[in-house]
Amino acid sequence: MSTASVLIAGSGFGGIALAIELKRAGLHEFTVLERADELGGVWRENTYPGAACDIPSPLYSFSYEPNPDWPRRYSGQADIHAYLKRVAVKYGVDRHIRFGTEVTSASFDEQRGLWTVETSTGETFEAKVFVPATGQLSRPAQPDIPGQDTFAGPSFHSARWDHDVDLTGKRVAVIGTGASAIQFVPEIRKTAAQVTVYQRTPPYIMAKNDTVYRPWHRFLFRHLPATQLLGRLRIWLLAEYATYAMTRHGTLTKPFELRTAQLRRRHIKDPELLDRITPDYPMGCKRILFTNDYLPALAAPNVEVETKPITEITPAGVLTQDGVEHPADVLVYGTGFAALDFLDGLEIRGLGGRDLGEVWSRGARAHLGMTVPGFPNLFWMYGPNTNLGAGSIIYMLERQARYIRQAVEHLSRPSVSYLDVRPEVEQRYDEEIQSRLAGSVWTGCTSWYRQDDGRVSTNWPGLVSEYHLRTRRLRLSEFRTVGG
Repeated sequence: MSTASVLIAGSGFGGIALAIELKRAGLHEFTVLERADELGGVWRENTYPGAACDIPSPLYSFSYEPNPDWPRRYSGQADIHAYLKRVAVKYGVDRHIRFGTEVTSASFDEQRGLWTVETSTGETFEAKVFVPATGQLSRPAQPDIPGQDTFAGPSFHSARWDHDVDLTGKRVAVIGTGASAIQFVPEIRKTAAQVTVYQRTPPYIMAKNDTVYRPWHRFLFRHLPATQLLGRLRIWLLAEYATYAMTRHGTLTKPFELRTAQLRRRHIKDPELLDRITPDYPMGCKRILFTNDYLPALAAPNVEVETKPITEITPAGVLTQDGVEHPADVLVYGTGFAALDFLDGLEIRGLGGRDLGEVWSRGARAHLGMTVPGFPNLFWMYGPNTNLGAGSIIYMLERQARYIRQAVEHLSRPSVSYLDVRPEVEQRYDEEIQSRLAGSVWTGCTSWYRQDDGRVSTNWPGLVSEYHLRTRRLRLSEFRTVGG
């Protein structure tokens, strides 16, 4: 059995952010458990053609580790993955990672104040603090469509892209029009004979103000860091404005709606197609997508947008509600992630054997998105209600890492066995968050932000600057402290 002061599950941006925070504070007794053979989280897994971030790189990076060598404003998957690996090595946290080790269950020993964590390798770990950092966008969502197993050709989810499948000259069926699909559809249509996009609801598309960074850009970023910092501040302020519009004053989104309408009319000349791809729900209710290539791709002669519901997958293709079978050689699911499934099969038991799956049976919830009553010394990275409708999640992860680091420092005292957030504190917080979310744009339609009963368990309802203030200091009065 291995023992550590802190055990972190996952080595994506969340896990690495916390590991670096601990290292910078002089706390070195931690272990990161990673189920894959390499760090990186979603930026390791998502290698589909055109994979990139829709947040500009100056903001989608650690505040203490700016990168003057970004190749472009909106960097691609390979560059983001390389950045995360480089930062992990620079701060020495890579040496704390155990690869090929997936956490399967965790239980809290009240008498000893320790978490016992079981893994897929059969090895058991003990730690005073346990931190799941697997994120909200790590588990591919596979739609339940009759006949999926009967399809004769290759089929795969975009997050598990099969690079051995050559799409040249093939008829490709793409199910879904989310953030991944709008990136890979323009790429695969360049070589595919036909691409049919099966759209349930059209997304709002914004232009991507991208630019390739020239040598003089990188010279300025390296020798005058303030130039990159100003760019970061500008993006941050714009995201705060967009969040304010979506959560407080929907009328402020009208200029953005007009811009999306202009963009559609500029690229789509066919009135029928234009009507099919025009959203009929409030802007921001679903994730807003940024791209310069998707709309021109839809207008290409070898791309078809099909809006009739799918009734069945057949060995030869896709059957729609009108009885038409659309032939396909390859099937690609661009259906996103199971963002509401925070546990992903992980069994966690707290005080008295309480099962977190049962506690969260009506929706995941946690004080400040990190702590749950009855589960002492358990802290979540990128937990319930910490996702953003606009802005960089890395900003949120840094604040969570700072908060958890304070808890680790307090728990390092021999006189403290565990911290358990008070139920009334979590209840009051959840009621506030859900009340504020009820007035946001995210309750206006069905999306991966919402549960079937309408509860929004993913998104943060305020500005990130507010989250910064609320998590700046660990308030011990909000916890029940049990001595060692």
